[in-house]
Amino acid sequence: MSAPRLLPVALAALSLFQIEAALAQEAPPATDRSVLETVVVTSQKRLEDVRKVPLSVTAIGGDALKETQITDITDLTRNVPNVSFNSQGGAGLSTIEIRGVSSQAGSATVGVYLDDVSLTTRNLYSQGTAEPRFFDIERVEVLRGPQGTLYGAGSLGGTLRFISKAPSLRGTTVDVHAEVSSTSHGGTNYMGQAVLNLPLKTDQAALRIGVQSGHDSGYIDQVDPKTLAVIDRGINKVDWSVLKAALKVKINNDWSITPALFYQVNKTADIDAAYLSVGGYQQYNAGVPLAPFQTSKIVKEPGKDTLSLPSLLVNGDLGFADFTGLINRYDRKFNRTQDGTNVNSSYIGSLITNPTVANIVTYLPSAVYLDNKIGQNSLELRLASKDVTPGGLPITWVAGFFSAQTKTDVTDNEPVFGINKAFSSNGANIYDPNQWSSGAGIFDNAFPNDNSYFSARHYNTKQNSVFGELTYHAAADVRLIAGLRYLQATEDFHREGDFFFAGGPSTTAVSSKANKLTPRFAMDWDVDKNNTLYVNVAEGFRLGGANRPIPLSIQGNVDDLAKLGLKAAPASFAPDSLWSYELGTKSRLLDNRVTLNAAIYHINWKNIQQDVYLPTAGFDFETNVGRATSDGVELELRARVTPDFTFSAGGGYNHAVFAEDVPFLGVDAQGLPNVRKGDHVVGVPEYSIKIGGEYQFRLADMDSVIRLNVQRTGKSNGSLVRTDPDYNRPGYTTVDASWGLTAGRWDINLSVKNLTNNRTILQKPNIQSVSEAFYLRPRTIGLGVSSSF
Repeated sequence: MSAPRLLPVALAALSLFQIEAALAQEAPPATDRSVLETVVVTSQKRLEDVRKVPLSVTAIGGDALKETQITDITDLTRNVPNVSFNSQGGAGLSTIEIRGVSSQAGSATVGVYLDDVSLTTRNLYSQGTAEPRFFDIERVEVLRGPQGTLYGAGSLGGTLRFISKAPSLRGTTVDVHAEVSSTSHGGTNYMGQAVLNLPLKTDQAALRIGVQSGHDSGYIDQVDPKTLAVIDRGINKVDWSVLKAALKVKINNDWSITPALFYQVNKTADIDAAYLSVGGYQQYNAGVPLAPFQTSKIVKEPGKDTLSLPSLLVNGDLGFADFTGLINRYDRKFNRTQDGTNVNSSYIGSLITNPTVANIVTYLPSAVYLDNKIGQNSLELRLASKDVTPGGLPITWVAGFFSAQTKTDVTDNEPVFGINKAFSSNGANIYDPNQWSSGAGIFDNAFPNDNSYFSARHYNTKQNSVFGELTYHAAADVRLIAGLRYLQATEDFHREGDFFFAGGPSTTAVSSKANKLTPRFAMDWDVDKNNTLYVNVAEGFRLGGANRPIPLSIQGNVDDLAKLGLKAAPASFAPDSLWSYELGTKSRLLDNRVTLNAAIYHINWKNIQQDVYLPTAGFDFETNVGRATSDGVELELRARVTPDFTFSAGGGYNHAVFAEDVPFLGVDAQGLPNVRKGDHVVGVPEYSIKIGGEYQFRLADMDSVIRLNVQRTGKSNGSLVRTDPDYNRPGYTTVDASWGLTAGRWDINLSVKNLTNNRTILQKPNIQSVSEAFYLRPRTIGLGVSSSF
């Protein structure tokens, strides 16, 4: 590890030790306000103090999320060490990575859960990770490292859990919140929410129901590529609505049932990505630079993302163990549009020999209509033993069964508006081979109703698992843990394709099976009453899958495959796996006024699922190539410096690199592999640092609090290809601040997000072969009012 790589970590560590030293010098007597609260989590399928969990866990409470202005997953990544994201330009279009385990191909590398309901699905080019709003949340738990034993396939790098507030059987409460804000270069934003907790019968039944609705203004303007005049402002506005409901019923003192529903609709008028210059594919001013937050696209890219999660939870006391049963349904429908003019019209125009027609078709607008649908039924049954009692067996355990069936459908239609008219109005027949260059692959019915491509992919994945973990309390201060999960999975893939880019009508069917054992071993040692040392060794894996066929009627595909030594693309790809080795400490110091957590880890990842891009016609396929390692460190500190001032800091360093050359992922102009030994894994910042403070005081007989949070994200690589505009991603800093007042039942909060109005281009995603710019949301100043009755 070189000195430049160690510098951010060293600076963070130095800051932590300086603060601890300052605290030691002051050391006032402990009071209720001077100590830090105990954090309780359910990361290991049982309720326990986070200090007793032998793995790296960050838990952020619902109030803390609001106070530190963490409103979505991208905010979360900037506040939690060694968590990162890759974005395709907006909510529902990002993928999450933990500890450098980053891949845009195959299945997800991070498990995502709303309560105990899995939202984990495969990576798709047409959508990202499901993003439930941070609404009526008890806490968010981030579990770093593979969680294959308790959470199964897909938790290769870790698990992200959203824990909802449960119905309370005592006391009627009404919580309301409203806020309004203004975004620089945008407009007015607003949000309102209300939550009712209503006991229907004291100590026996209660209903908790909440609604939230909001609007975020857009800040990206659409310009005419010919005149460069703004023709529409704030095109990326967002409207959303959320409904949450849960009914808890105690059948008796030992058993309860909780039916629940989460429903969310997110409507985006366009994506959050802008152009750096007029598109090179466009007819006028191609390549002319644009101002920040402008785009010259000619087809808007709206989306509607709907989540629905009904569930039924059963909890019971069997005497010797606690029973948990959960049955649920998860539906996600994400219908969206992309501007396909560059990838469709420009390419097709280059194949037409009639110059008049070619010039028209090259600049025709084209849309990519993507309809994504996910439906999942799952069941989990588990038992958790009682805690160890004096004189009893020194063993605790968790055992369970999980079953799920997931059906994923992706429909892709790509019309080139006016292509048939372009030929007919110039006296040409679109299906005449003489109008096309050799190798174009033209055939009858290639463009019905101007559609150039149709594809419907259907994935039917079934999995069944049994799992368990056993903890041997070797002594009052030593715990040894062993866990194992056995999974059986099958996937049936069917695909129908047609029209020009599909090479005509075709169907494909591929089936695959997988069996996997994933073990975990850990040790937890209470060095003394304030310090715990742990070791955690675990294996993680993710399922393989099937590829859509690559049409060989297009000569460009044949040529691109030949460069890889292939006559056709592989029909499927295999699972990949990794081993993680972690050593960490968790401490509560200075009479519970300081918490300090630290961890170091090493990960070996093999047979990585990778996406292989065929540049000529824009197709791709997924396969298994390459090995990678990830080495890193994490530090998190929270300190009650005085009863009125709390300081927090956290940092992570991550060195995730390929362990070998990977020639299969292409070569550059000099014939060297795009991916070489020592190259960074895509999308993984080298480091992240977060520093924050909270000061409470009295102002005119009101409680008042000022908060300031600064986050720094290091540089990263956004592509495997050195000439890609996204290859070098810069480091950047964000600053958020707020001032709150409490007057009786009312809380008033003035906030500023992106205080410095940072306009750094964070990422340059490739969207339908156009390199675009993804920024932080510009400075947003808001006023919020809350009350509880």
